[in-house]
Amino acid sequence: MRRPEKIVCVGQNYRAHTAEMGGAELPEPILFGKFAVCAIGPGEPILLPPESSHVDAEAELAVVIGKPARRVSRERALDVVAGYVCANDVSARDLQYGDGQWFRGKNFETFCPIGPGEPVSVSELGDGAGLRVVQRLNGEVLQDGNTRDLIFDVPYLVAFASNLFTLEPGDLILTGTPAGVGWARDPRVSLKDGDVVEVEVEGIGVLSNPVVAER
Repeated sequence: MRRPEKIVCVGQNYRAHTAEMGGAELPEPILFGKFAVCAIGPGEPILLPPESSHVDAEAELAVVIGKPARRVSRERALDVVAGYVCANDVSARDLQYGDGQWFRGKNFETFCPIGPGEPVSVSELGDGAGLRVVQRLNGEVLQDGNTRDLIFDVPYLVAFASNLFTLEPGDLILTGTPAGVGWARDPRVSLKDGDVVEVEVEGIGVLSNPVVAER
């Protein structure tokens, strides 16, 4: 896959994850962005920045835009989707919540692995509903959810984002992450040097990345 121009992310879009983070369901999606420089491929290292003391992985289903889309309707939203890939919305949690907004904690370089290959088409996965989404850390399952738990589904998210700005071919929409993130665990689980993170989405495959302390 080529590096996307825009990486549009959706915060707390799984009911169970929203609950574990102490939030409430909102009437509209929470959107934030990642720079293109965050994007890396399978097997490339996630770099742990020295500025953060807690970095989380987040397993996500990502939508790949295939056609220019501006103010597309929910009913026609899948017409502009090229397919789906796995994504990892890596997050420096202490900075994300310490800053009071998410820009810095989400935008370190390497903080958006995507893959593992070319997008799986809409003809194979439909609207992305009912897909298992898993994160494994060093082989241990941390997140195990299903896209049926999404608050806002893929067609809604594509339509919603396209009402704000034009979606271009290659742009990504990360649809949110299920419950089980390291920050919400007791004790908390943070990525560390030498870890291996796997994101698996049913029907797509496994995206695997090593974790390396930035030096």
